[in-house]
Amino acid sequence: MSSLGDLGVEVPDDLSGLTQNSSVPDLAVLITQIAGAEPLAAAASLAGLDLDAVPTEVGALAVLRDPSGSGPDDAAAALSQVVRGVPLVQVTRKGEQLTCVRWTDGERGDEISPALLLGGAPQTVEDVLTGYAKVADLEGVVASGEIGRLKAMRMLSSAARKARRASRGKPGTKDGA
Repeated sequence: MSSLGDLGVEVPDDLSGLTQNSSVPDLAVLITQIAGAEPLAAAASLAGLDLDAVPTEVGALAVLRDPSGSGPDDAAAALSQVVRGVPLVQVTRKGEQLTCVRWTDGERGDEISPALLLGGAPQTVEDVLTGYAKVADLEGVVASGEIGRLKAMRMLSSAARKARRASRGKPGTKDGA
């Protein structure tokens, strides 16, 4: 350590620890098109994921409770497998750096510009991703651990039946020719 004379301030000789980026994200969020927090939490429960589902105007967010290691990639792959055909975007934040990646049917896709993603996003999405809003302070949040596997299966089966009924008779569907 060196000293700055009479100021009483000591400066370490090696400052590299101040600029090293941690490999662990501060935050990992999956942005989905799933209509509500409860169905997202149910899908996450079936996938064995520990997260908080946050409702927004464009779909629910899955905020991972543990963003370390391969957790964000594993969660994105697992959730996109459970909700096949419904793409999602995995967003990780390390410091002020956001990384956004598309996932579909368990497969990692291309990276997306954070500016493009946030450009049309509702304020809730931006607030969660930037850390301005804490999940605990938001309304309508559902923890995946609150939904058992059996209840999750019933909920998702019911939602699928409703979706099939709603699509009957519409042009371009099997029943609507």
